[in-house]
Amino acid sequence: MGEVKIIAVNRSAYADNDLEAEALRGYLKDKGTFLVNVMSSPGAGKTTTLTKLINLLKNELRIGVMEADIDSDVDALSIAKNTGVRSIQIHTSGMCHLDAGMTKSGLDEIDISDLDLVFLENVGNLVCPAEFDTGASMDMVILSIPEGDDKPLKYPLIFEKCDLVLINKIDTIDYFDFNFERCEKDIRWRNKNATIIKISAKTGEGIEDVKTYFINKIQNWRKE
Repeated sequence: MGEVKIIAVNRSAYADNDLEAEALRGYLKDKGTFLVNVMSSPGAGKTTTLTKLINLLKNELRIGVMEADIDSDVDALSIAKNTGVRSIQIHTSGMCHLDAGMTKSGLDEIDISDLDLVFLENVGNLVCPAEFDTGASMDMVILSIPEGDDKPLKYPLIFEKCDLVLINKIDTIDYFDFNFERCEKDIRWRNKNATIIKISAKTGEGIEDVKTYFINKIQNWRKE
């Protein structure tokens, strides 16, 4: 057999995206628009959670939503109908995540000139979205009770990079084998600085706490 040529790659494959993401963060800071990257598995309750949260926040902040999916405009239509805020759909053409360039294109389309807060609902999965910096001001992960409490162990990166973890569907806790203490311990093992809030997007329990978190987070961000 002949020799195999080995190529050493010393530059991260994500380097260009990381640079673009950092530039986007600076751009958003200058514009005064706080961008939240929302990640979860499919069915964890991203859209329902955002609907409840936006309806609590929209009298205090000017809000827009960018919905990312491989196809369809179901979520964007739902947000617009149930909250009244500006909403657009981003189709990823089969990609399982958004990167900084795609995010910037979405922001240009939604027009952030009069927006204080934009939620980016990323494509639903716990792997790919965690690998690409979108340029967001912060990252939020939603974990639902039916998924199980082992997800911080099985999908570590998404929990390592997040600022906020919402444990959703707590109204179903009696029907699933989910250990809050174990789950929170595993999240803290991955990320000791993450804020963890238990919620039910269906009943609204805990959403007031999430509202308070965002009001304080944005106020502090503006002072930085």
